[in-house]
Amino acid sequence: MLNRLNKKRAMMLGLAGVATLLAAAFLLLGPPGLLAKSESPDFCASCHVMESQYTAFLRSGAHRRFRCVDCHLPNENLASHYIWKSIDGMKDVIFFYSGHIPERIRLSRHGTKVLQANCIRCHVELVSPINTERHCWSCHRGITHLRSGARVTR
Repeated sequence: MLNRLNKKRAMMLGLAGVATLLAAAFLLLGPPGLLAKSESPDFCASCHVMESQYTAFLRSGAHRRFRCVDCHLPNENLASHYIWKSIDGMKDVIFFYSGHIPERIRLSRHGTKVLQANCIRCHVELVSPINTERHCWSCHRGITHLRSGARVTR
């Protein structure tokens, strides 16, 4: 029984690996501009679940010139960026198509760390003399999607 279970697990892992490679090949070699398009705010907003976040983003002052991935994905190296882009993207697809969309979208523990690191990365000279353990948005509430002054209907 245990051997049969291990074979099934190995087969599932193999299929997942093949699917991941095919998805990566499609994104890298597929239609021109697909990878770049998938990093645009318009792409992120194409899911109706993100409408209120997108509206808030458009009204968020200086940060609206950036892409969602500039803040919400790791940007210290390309490998980490694309690994987490894949993980977060698949998670979003699963939530959306399974119908288990949270009433209020919240940052995960990992997302919180990434967002804080990206705030510090962009504003390193400004934040160097202060304690960066506290989340930037705890003081700068206007930069969050829900507190940007945009009317959010969630």
